[in-house]
Amino acid sequence: MRLFAHHALLPEGWRNNVLIEIGEDALIQEVRADADHNGAEIVAGPLMAGMPNLHSHAFQRAMAGLTEKVGASGDNFWAWRDLMYRFLERITPEDNEAIATQLYIEMLKAGYTSVAEFHYVHHDEKGNAYANPAEMAECILTASSATGIGLTLLPVLYCHSNFGGLPPNAGQKRFIKDVDGFNALTESLFARRSQGMLRRVGIAPHSLRAVTPDELKAVIGALDSLDSTAPIHIHAAEQQREVEDCLNWSHKRPVAWLLENMHLNDRWCLVHATHMDDDETFRLARSGAVAGL
Repeated sequence: MRLFAHHALLPEGWRNNVLIEIGEDALIQEVRADADHNGAEIVAGPLMAGMPNLHSHAFQRAMAGLTEKVGASGDNFWAWRDLMYRFLERITPEDNEAIATQLYIEMLKAGYTSVAEFHYVHHDEKGNAYANPAEMAECILTASSATGIGLTLLPVLYCHSNFGGLPPNAGQKRFIKDVDGFNALTESLFARRSQGMLRRVGIAPHSLRAVTPDELKAVIGALDSLDSTAPIHIHAAEQQREVEDCLNWSHKRPVAWLLENMHLNDRWCLVHATHMDDDETFRLARSGAVAGL
């Protein structure tokens, strides 16, 4: 396939009369500015690279609108989370694949050409492991292959309900994995990623609420043995209550704790990073890590 754009945004800036050669593998082979279209398909309007979606929980697409309330009474993040737990009791692997496939089609239509899937639904509706521990993750891989969207699959480690290693609650039963089970899942997904194009695997320790420091270090060490450049995403400072709980636990704010205890660099993404003070903001920017707002 050959595409021609009168105007296109390239790494060096806006260029005119840009010809794009696409190979049989659907990947771009060559981009040439100041070219003749030579019978190539002319795109309607300026051409830009696709947008990556940095943070997705695909199954939540099917609960859109269910949590909306009129008035402020009881309507907050924690109320939303409780409804999400109840909604999760109904999702089967077949549902998961269908929802993710529809979502990824919607993303592609909107100009998103790749997605980082923060995937934390591992077990069945009763909290039991599937015969294939990667059952739900493979639904995401299938959805990405069917739609053609680029995928960074981020299996989530979720062990506890709050700081200090508190036991998980009933609503979290589909998420919970121990370190050994999680590392085995991650290794299996690395083996599967070669089966398709535009795929990458990393990890997502859910948050400092959900993993202890020792668990966090253990899964990063295992990931490094597979790929020391693989991405690491973690929820951080999403809610003010989370910041307060983290201060009570460690005497540090969440982002400050990560900066002082982990080697943050450009492979890290701190998802949300909403509640930072000026010092955290400055130091996170210097680290090269991404704030996934």
